[in-house]
Amino acid sequence: MASPLTRLLGWLFGPPPRLRCRRSIWADGVRQLERRTRGGRQESGAYLLGTELPDGGRRILEFVYYDDIDPRALETGEVTIRQTALPRLWEHCRMRGYGVVADVHVHPGSCRQSPSDMASPVMPRAGHIAMILPDFATGAPEPGAIGIYEFLGGGRWADHSAAGRRFVKLEDGA
Repeated sequence: MASPLTRLLGWLFGPPPRLRCRRSIWADGVRQLERRTRGGRQESGAYLLGTELPDGGRRILEFVYYDDIDPRALETGEVTIRQTALPRLWEHCRMRGYGVVADVHVHPGSCRQSPSDMASPVMPRAGHIAMILPDFATGAPEPGAIGIYEFLGGGRWADHSAAGRRFVKLEDGA
């Protein structure tokens, strides 16, 4: 339940960002995603690990790349993660004390969801956030120029892309 102060601030300034990430973590992660496309020859992606915040948002603290969890995840040119690889992800989360707060992957062109993205969410639980970076992540795309989608369950999605920086806030600092 939100505190009276949190509710008041929400009324005055709008809701807090759903995701927050240090700018340096985002920039390093996006560079690594671009590198893993092998010069734009394949998609790449990552689980975004972090923690819950008191205001209901989530803080991204680490990118864990799909092909580090499943070495065969990028073999077809599109992201395909085998269920047998997921225990490695859960063990990593337990060791770090983090949870999966979102995921991100790259597309060759636009940042719109493909039919396969909509049909097969990486984390098929309501409330999961999936982000898509355009043009194989070249040019270090940031919120405002990326796709941001929330899985609602039952094959339904909410598109938060237009909210950009109000939905995903990149923060300076240590």
